[in-house]
Amino acid sequence: MMTPDAFVIALYVLVDDFCKARYTPPTRTGSAASLCASEVLTLALFGQWGWFPSERAFYRYARNHFLTLFPRLPHRAQFNRLVRDHTTVAVALFRHLVELLGAHASPFQALDSAAIATRNLKRRGEGWLPGLADIGWSNRRGWYEGFHLLQSITPEGVITGFGFGSASVNDHPLAETFFMLRRAQPRGYAAAAGLPAEGPYLADSGFAGRTNFTHWKHAYGATVIAPPQRSQPRRGWTAELRRWIASHRQIVETVFSRLFHTFGLDRERPHNLQGLQARLAAKAALHNFCILLNRQLNRASLAFADLVDW
Repeated sequence: MMTPDAFVIALYVLVDDFCKARYTPPTRTGSAASLCASEVLTLALFGQWGWFPSERAFYRYARNHFLTLFPRLPHRAQFNRLVRDHTTVAVALFRHLVELLGAHASPFQALDSAAIATRNLKRRGEGWLPGLADIGWSNRRGWYEGFHLLQSITPEGVITGFGFGSASVNDHPLAETFFMLRRAQPRGYAAAAGLPAEGPYLADSGFAGRTNFTHWKHAYGATVIAPPQRSQPRRGWTAELRRWIASHRQIVETVFSRLFHTFGLDRERPHNLQGLQARLAAKAALHNFCILLNRQLNRASLAFADLVDW
């Protein structure tokens, strides 16, 4: 178990090494920013712990406990702008952590999606994200308003890539875009999709479809294994095989539980899309950093609950 100060220092060392080796700050006119990229990313990642009920609560904690470490901490509104401005750097840090964990050598990756509710479904008006967030169905939440998150996860729980769309978008088009981005390797926020998996993807029946499997294999080199839906023929899918798939995909539920509860994703109420993108990248990077730190401490990879002594 580590104190918050020790955790922040360990996080800052890794982030600073990454920024020195991989990040070139853009040339800007005017006065210098109050925080460098390493400081922004360190605070952005640490602020994703679910121990903080809101961004305001995290900022108060930082002002009260971290001023000796970050003496130039700016006003909260300016700090939030800095976090949004460093969204693509947070994505690059996330991919760097995937590389450090050697995640792409995994024999398979579990592919699954989950609901990100951004607003109470029963509220009137368009909300903060009209035309972006909409209404969809989730087995976990029922009907909700927000976004549909897709992630690829190794058997050890490392998040290797993620992306999201509107809540009404189902699994097939999300997976199509995800595989396309992994094959194309774009820059910017889209790089959060990560690298193509070396092995197959294990998915649930929401991704099933012989036509889709063939297309994804030929177009993107992605082999997807998923049990058929109830309305589809189940030739060859014995009860033992379905249980085997389910047991190897159980890691998905564990990782989503960490994101939604340990890192507070269930409480997200974003006012703009870039803010949500920044926090998603920070949560995924923090998740992978905790796995890396646990490995260095000879602890179970996903033992996050007692990692920091709050």
